Amino acid sequence: SGAVTMPNQPAFLVYNNTGQTDISTNTTVAFDSEVFDRGSDFASSTFVAPVTGLYQLQFIVRVDDLDKDANWTRFQLVTSNRTYEPNILDPGVFASDPDYWNWTIAVLADMDASDTAAINFQQDGGAAQVDIGTAFFSGYLVA
Repeated sequence: SGAVTMPNQPAFLVYNNTGQTDISTNTTVAFDSEVFDRGSDFASSTFVAPVTGLYQLQFIVRVDDLDKDANWTRFQLVTSNRTYEPNILDPGVFASDPDYWNWTIAVLADMDASDTAAINFQQDGGAAQVDIGTAFFSGYLVA
């Protein structure tokens, strides 16, 4: 059939099982559960690239209780080579604190062996009241 499997290809899917409450700016998202981690390259909420290459990385999060008084709120995918911050939200446009909101990030990142990737939350102003409800982080070596 032409199908090819590569059981040693680095790949991971982790999630936040316990959530995080009242997080403040510059908080690393904690991933405490693994669905899979081929190569055991994910630990302490951080992926470490085992080899130099291009890595497809994805992040999905649902947050609860955003503070409309914050100037802005964002999540970043932070790698050793660069920081990806495609989505920034000005919650001041809401009439009240949104109960639920979500962010997604997907990027094809160039990483060298031993480079790291993690997810960071940032907020300017407002109260530290944001809760992470559900979060998933995944990635795999493309080439």
